[in-house]
Amino acid sequence: MSARRARLGVLVSGGGSNLQALLDAARQEDFPAEVACVVSNVPTAYGLERARQAGVRAEVVDHKGFGSKADFEAALRGVLADAGVEWVCLAGFMRLVSADFLKHFPGRVLNIHPSLLPAFPGLHAQRQALERGVKVAGCTVHYVDAGTDTGPIIAQAAVPVLPEDDEASLSARILAEEHRLYPLAVRLAVTGAVTLDGMRTRVDAIVTGDGRALRSPGAPK
Repeated sequence: MSARRARLGVLVSGGGSNLQALLDAARQEDFPAEVACVVSNVPTAYGLERARQAGVRAEVVDHKGFGSKADFEAALRGVLADAGVEWVCLAGFMRLVSADFLKHFPGRVLNIHPSLLPAFPGLHAQRQALERGVKVAGCTVHYVDAGTDTGPIIAQAAVPVLPEDDEASLSARILAEEHRLYPLAVRLAVTGAVTLDGMRTRVDAIVTGDGRALRSPGAPK
């Protein structure tokens, strides 16, 4: 009998390429999670079509149809609860979630951001990196808290910033790493391989694509 898989709810506002990375990962028999539903606040988001093509429940909860953020989030939680969602993955979801929303999924809301946090939080992180003149950029998967891209970091991937880069080319290089990193971080989180200690995390082991395990300092052998 196969092991039970964690049920993910993925929130999107746009094209959903990171959603696609999670859908692709979930097709692997050894991946410890399945995408139970995809929800968008934008009715025309292509991420919804990605979900439908994968045979995954796709729902619209348009924030514009609610009189308050509390009402919007209550409707969002209702869809997630109906789908039996245990973990929430933000994948280009362009709405900040409140502390009240987070308390319904304690320690089980993840986000991916296109910078090496804590550098360049918020919108247009790639543009911020270029304007600041950094030589290395990247992406971060982190637990979501009530701040903007301020939660404890699970995993990061770095890419070089080349002299000829513009926002589009740097974004594309980072995005390729996002597609690799998000499924890896989800695997770590849902299997209990991440230990939280305040704002710090310890990852017991990272299994790479070639089967090697990378251990964080101090992790048990």
